[in-house]
Formats: sequence, C-alpha cells, structure tokens
Amino acid sequence: MIQHYDVAAVRKAFPAVDQIVYLDSGFQTPLSRPVKEAYERFLREGFETAGPKQIWLKRLEETRAKVATFLGVKSHEIAFTKNTSESMNIAANALPLGAGDKVLMIYGDHPNNAYAFLNLQKKGVEIVFIPMTDVVDAESFRSHIDDRTRAISMSHVTFHAGHRFDVESVGELCAQHSLYFVVDAMQGIGVVPIDAKAMKATFIGSGTHKGLLVPQGLGLLYWDAARVELEPAYLAAASLAEPPQDFIARPDDMALPATACRFELGNFNLPAVQGLGAAIDFINAIGIENVQRHCFDLGDYLIERLDQLYVGLVGPRDRQHRAPHIYVIALPAADWLDYFTQNGIRVSPERDGIRVSFGMFNTTADIDRLIEAIRARNVPSVQTRTAVLSKLG
Repeated sequence: MIQHYDVAAVRKAFPAVDQIVYLDSGFQTPLSRPVKEAYERFLREGFETAGPKQIWLKRLEETRAKVATFLGVKSHEIAFTKNTSESMNIAANALPLGAGDKVLMIYGDHPNNAYAFLNLQKKGVEIVFIPMTDVVDAESFRSHIDDRTRAISMSHVTFHAGHRFDVESVGELCAQHSLYFVVDAMQGIGVVPIDAKAMKATFIGSGTHKGLLVPQGLGLLYWDAARVELEPAYLAAASLAEPPQDFIARPDDMALPATACRFELGNFNLPAVQGLGAAIDFINAIGIENVQRHCFDLGDYLIERLDQLYVGLVGPRDRQHRAPHIYVIALPAADWLDYFTQNGIRVSPERDGIRVSFGMFNTTADIDRLIEAIRARNVPSVQTRTAVLSKLG
C-alpha cells in the first residue's frame, strides 16, 4: 500500500491505538497528543492565573479562522455551537419557512438532521423524504421539486453505510431553483475535503468529535453570509451587532451582526475550541487529501479481504460513491459485537451489520486483525458463498 504520509509517526500521537484495534472513528476518534496538550494548557492557565479570558477569546478567533480556511470560506461565516444537532436545529429554524412550504430530505438519513426539520411540521411545513439509494445526486431530487419546495437538507456522508452523496450537484440544483440547502457534514469532515462554496450550501453543520479529533461538546455552523435574511430563532447579548456595554437590554437596540456570530449565544466551550485549533493544525500538517487517500486505500484492502472470506459489504463499493473511511460489514451486530470487543477490536453496531470506520492512524495490520477474528469464527456455508458471490458480481 502506498504511504501517503508517515502513518507510524501519526500512530504515536494516539496512544489508545496501541491498546486496542481501534476501528471506530465514525463514533469518536481517540484523544490525540496535540489535542490533549491544548486542553492541558487551558487547564494549567485557568489553574495558575484564574483564567486569561482575553487570551482564550483571541485563540477562539484564531480557531474560527482555521475552521474557515479548512472549509474554504471566510471567518465571519463560521459560528461555534454545541454539536451537530444544535447546528442543524439552528439552520432549520433560521430558514423562513411557513405553512405549505416543503422541505426535501432522504429517508434513513441521520435522525438528528431529520428531527430538526420534522419539528417544523408544527408550523405547517411539509417534510418529504425521497428514497435512499447508493447514489444520491441532483437527479434524485429533481422530480420531487415543485413550486412549494423551499429547501433540501441532507448528509454529505451517511453514518450507517458510508454513502458519499454528490452534494455539489444537489447544491447546483438548489441554486437553479432558488432553494435553501442545508448539509450535515459530521461524518465526512476531517477526512473528506470540504469546499463549502462548491457545495453552494446555505448552512453546513457539524460536530468535532470524529474526523476533527476533539472530544464531544463542540460543534460548527457555516452560514452563507450573503443570506442576510436568515436570522436566529433565539437571541442573547452575544448575538447582537452591538451588545450593551452596561448589560441593560433595550428593545430598540437588537440589530444583528453581518456575521455568523448572530447564531452564537456566548460562553463558548473554550477548552474544546483550543483543542480544535490544535487538531486542525495536526490535520493540515498531514494533509487532508493524504488522509482521504490513506483511508480509501484501507477501504480497498478491507473489501478485498472480505471478498476472500465471502463476507458481504453493506452500501457502495465504488470509490466514486463511498466515503473513504466508513464501511459496514454484513455480519449481524447482535451476534458479532461482543465477540469483537472480547478480542480487543473496537467497532460499532449499525442497522445492517458491523461498522468499521478508519482514522488517520489505522493500518492494514488493524484490518488483518479484524479479518483473522472473522476467519476464526466464521465458516460460510456453500449457500452463503453463492449468495455473496452473486452480490459481488
């Protein structure tokens, strides 16, 4: 396998992967040394100096700029949130939707994207789900658009089978029909390069505890600043263009800033933000394109080894339509999850099997351990082999 970067050196930044075979970054990435050091610096400063808040806020803005560059946008288009769910709810409630308006979504996409919009049904908004297939692009939505359609919301990468949808073509379709476009980038960000402008997205929401390497409790929201009509559903002093210096609220002074700060409520998760800054520096030093290539190569190797065992894969096999790092093995989770855990292999149960999700630190040796565990327990019948071979073509 081609070495796109020094994987052995990267593994040293993730001590947990020496203890177990960690194939679960789609759930949460292990803590890395750079992120741990950023948290420790924050704690040390708070412990020793009672908290240099202005320094911490300066670092927050530096991290905001790093996030913006990472997504190909401007700093003032980035807001910090608590998680993906909050980001998607902010986005859903910012859209000027009312009774009779229609939103298109994908059936079986992440529930916390869906619920953010399903909650708008109480306003009379209609939510229409299109079928999920291995390929979802502009043509998947086109026939469902009518004069009541106002928005499309979807994931970039699916959590349960590793579909990588053609969000760029869907964004172009939205632009053609003057629709709002909301993207959940949680499962792809940090592994799959994202160009928010190429997506033509109105909002992109994400958390940071997977590909962005930061513990839970921090999210991101990109907002297309040209969409000045989009306003927050809730408000705090920190959301205003000019927060009152005397902390007295005045009904005649509630103007919003021309930045994504309009969607923030203040009192940020400062240690996580500093951890995120360190994580982005770490990813950039490796190169996100290199991380993506590495994970694609691991995926090819995994598929090859599964085929040798006549064990199926749920979801797309073609690089064009699959995420580089998320694969679901057609083994019943109820029968296999505990077995893998007992053998020191960390994976996740998903709808149709066992999810294997790679990080920048994984190697073919990790896959070999997984395959050997399957081989030791699994002897497919002739019927199973025939069925799998038929599916493989």
